[in-house]
Amino acid sequence: MAIPEADRPPRARGRPSTSRAAARPPAKAKVPLRQLLKVASVACGIQFGWALQLSLLTPYVQELGIPHAWASIIWLCGPLSGLLVQPLVGHFSDRCTSRFGRRRPFIVVGSALIAMAVLTIGYSADVGGLLGDGNENFRPRAIVVFVIGFWILDVANNMTQGPCRALLADLTGKDHRRTRVANAYFSLFMAVGNILGYATGSYSGWFKVFPFTVTPACNVDCANLKSAFFLDVACIAITTCVSILAAQELPLGSSDRFTTSAEEGPDRSSSTEEAFLWELFGTFRYFSGTIWIILIVTALTWIGWFPFLLFDTDWMGREIYGSSPGEQNYNKGVRMGALALMLNSVVLGMTSVLMEKLCRKWGAGFIWGISNILMALSFLAMFIISFVAKDMSYFGHDLPPDGIVIAALIIFTVLGAPLAVTYSVPYALISNRIEPLGLGQGLSLGVLNLAVVIPQVVVSLGSGPWDQLFGGGNLPAIVVGGIAAFAGGIVAILAIPRSSAQKPRTLT
Repeated sequence: MAIPEADRPPRARGRPSTSRAAARPPAKAKVPLRQLLKVASVACGIQFGWALQLSLLTPYVQELGIPHAWASIIWLCGPLSGLLVQPLVGHFSDRCTSRFGRRRPFIVVGSALIAMAVLTIGYSADVGGLLGDGNENFRPRAIVVFVIGFWILDVANNMTQGPCRALLADLTGKDHRRTRVANAYFSLFMAVGNILGYATGSYSGWFKVFPFTVTPACNVDCANLKSAFFLDVACIAITTCVSILAAQELPLGSSDRFTTSAEEGPDRSSSTEEAFLWELFGTFRYFSGTIWIILIVTALTWIGWFPFLLFDTDWMGREIYGSSPGEQNYNKGVRMGALALMLNSVVLGMTSVLMEKLCRKWGAGFIWGISNILMALSFLAMFIISFVAKDMSYFGHDLPPDGIVIAALIIFTVLGAPLAVTYSVPYALISNRIEPLGLGQGLSLGVLNLAVVIPQVVVSLGSGPWDQLFGGGNLPAIVVGGIAAFAGGIVAILAIPRSSAQKPRTLT
């Protein structure tokens, strides 16, 4: 049954007249793959900072005095900002009329905010010392500065990643194969950024390269963190320049292939806020069953990933090296965890290169499902190895046996393959299937982001108290993550059609 004309979303109402369609310019030529590669390179700079954030900041905030049970609350800003910032930025970037293009202004501003945020985090201990903190175990002023920088960083990351992916979707248009390739490129550069970030985090001698970072308020571990963020600023500056110069994005106008708000008809609301709320929530009722399945699997996948991303290096320091924040063995465990995550990123990059071929041969839904099941099995292995390590007698006074460390390294490395799938397949699927509804790519990816950030809010609020309820540590949250990942894998295999190019229900 056809949807009434008056009830259709603005972009789906009617078709242009024959004379108007004839006046439009011919379809643009395909963007070369090398250009897509350059545009996707900004993911390297963004992910460099994410890697440092994921590997070092949970341990660091505990050294400033935040208890483990509350450490996950600090991460609440990421999903909260993603819940609002990414859809809002996606909406405005869909309609941005800047002479520099629709997406590039947001990418540049977001990258600048990332640089400012990481420097704020790096200097939080110094600023706290200037404001009156001592070298005690609890430094409240440094924590406040840290949290401000951390929240700015999460807002900036969400502000940047959405337009980056939307820009790639703009350049590939309705070519589903190129959309998968572009997302695979993005995932590849995320892997490169991860490798650089985790390698930086695993090295303990950066304070020798930047000796000025060591201050009375900032010890060697703090100075290493600060130095790593200097390298992050340089990386994001370089990759942002490469990406925006390669994009060659045209300003939005009546002659552009993207529809302007003026072309959408007189019944288009002139209120930006009303338009945003309508397009974000009003179009939910037009989603096909397959789109809802993609959103559900995305949510289950991120319930699986977020506990691991929050506590990966903390798990290495606590459950494998048997130590607590601030102790020497714990810091060794954190650096070993960063090294393991670097190996994880190598596998992530290799898998990203093969992603398009794998999806074409086996189907995107099947690949996504198998990767989730592999993730669940890896979390089960983490649970088992934690109990094996606890039964040994080295906790509190010695380093773990080589076999335990190698097993942990293998688990982290294997998890790189499902992480590559998570970073690319859902975005390609949702981009291809929402496009016929007439939504802008920025808003489309903002919709998918809701399925990412809502589970993260749940995990951020619940993982710390949940872990404390079962005696502390990180295992309870990881077990919940494994169950969610397995469930998402089964749903993806059974419910997502094999062909990722199959179109969803249209509004005509």
